Amino acid sequence: MTVPYLRLAEVNDINEIDVIINEAKEFLKKQNIDQWQNGYPNEESIKADIRQGIGYVLVVNQTVAGYAALWQGIDPDYLQIDGQWNESEFNHYTALHRISLSNNFRGQHLSSFLISSLITISRERGYHDIRIDTHENNQVMQHVITNSGFIFRGIVTMHRDNTKRRAYQLTI
Repeated sequence: MTVPYLRLAEVNDINEIDVIINEAKEFLKKQNIDQWQNGYPNEESIKADIRQGIGYVLVVNQTVAGYAALWQGIDPDYLQIDGQWNESEFNHYTALHRISLSNNFRGQHLSSFLISSLITISRERGYHDIRIDTHENNQVMQHVITNSGFIFRGIVTMHRDNTKRRAYQLTI
């Protein structure tokens, strides 16, 4: 029986995470989505996630099958929104970033499991406000996000490259 679970990423996971991130970049490229096509995310951003204790790996059958970062606190990219956040707890939220899944595990609804697990961790840490964003053309991720209960709130701009992203929020 396959039992997926989430754990904090470790330095020795970097090679596997790098492969997953590169597969995700290629997956987006094949769909003509320019998200993650400028070198980000990269090994340095993953190492920073691990140092900060915000990187998580999805493990299936002792194999790293996915990766995500769980930002806690104010995300500078979310300060300005063309739309409106539900401001119930403006300064106290988590943000889900760099969600990616290995090609070997696509089609098994593990992205939803990954997001659900991050929602659980957020709630256990006292957060009721969870945010996420994705590229306007990333229909697959938009489907996963909305099926996970998130509500579209507007458009945010990423500071690193000045690109626009669709922003979603879940209040639990």
